[in-house]
Amino acid sequence: MNKTLLDYVQDILSDMDSDEVNTIDETTESAQVAQIVRSTYDAMMSNRNWPHMRKALQLTPSGDGSLPTHMSVEANLKELTFVNYNEAKLGETRLRYKEIRYKETDDFLRYLNYRNNDQAQVDVILDPTGIELLIINNTAPTYYTSFNDKDLVFDSYDLNVDSTLQASKIQAQGYVFPEWQMTDAFIPDIPQEAEAALLEEAKSKAMFKLKQTQDVKAEQEAARQHRWLSRKAWAIKGGVRYENYGRKGRK
Repeated sequence: MNKTLLDYVQDILSDMDSDEVNTIDETTESAQVAQIVRSTYDAMMSNRNWPHMRKALQLTPSGDGSLPTHMSVEANLKELTFVNYNEAKLGETRLRYKEIRYKETDDFLRYLNYRNNDQAQVDVILDPTGIELLIINNTAPTYYTSFNDKDLVFDSYDLNVDSTLQASKIQAQGYVFPEWQMTDAFIPDIPQEAEAALLEEAKSKAMFKLKQTQDVKAEQEAARQHRWLSRKAWAIKGGVRYENYGRKGRK
């Protein structure tokens, strides 16, 4: 059974020989412990891409006809892993998704600058940064980049099909930071086997910050749990696949 935030706080307070509480903000100390649990959780989520954080994403078009190939990502996105776009032509009913590849900003601009803006199929789009972009207007995108790490800029769009890139034609996935609620009943979004690591790490930090003492056993258990989780943090996959760099045995 997954632990609630109140469960974590009560467990940690008990090991600290502190007063029992029935809610996370009942005492100053319980509120501090709840905040320590949150900061510990945030650190655990930031330090690795947990499988349960991988989500299907919705990209939002700019809504501005002068920025036809600009789209924004979710505010809590940690890492974008792939983007596909349906490149079906006008009148086609078959879905034809293709992968859109990322280019670093300098490579992206260098790629666009080979285009001739005197040609009818090339639009000159003024990015909000003030940079002029040479965007193809008669084909689905092939590449994308980001100048600010929150908005995507694609290299082309098909004006014969849509006046701008469409959210409904995007397939995207990435790692998303889970939301946090500072309430008694909130259950941190973490694999069940990682709960022990969260508890022991938060317990060790709470003892040091609030009691100015070290909980050696908590630190040892936290380290042990993190070693285990480095090899196993998912439910579907079978575990880490270790490459064999040695010589192949003779048949």
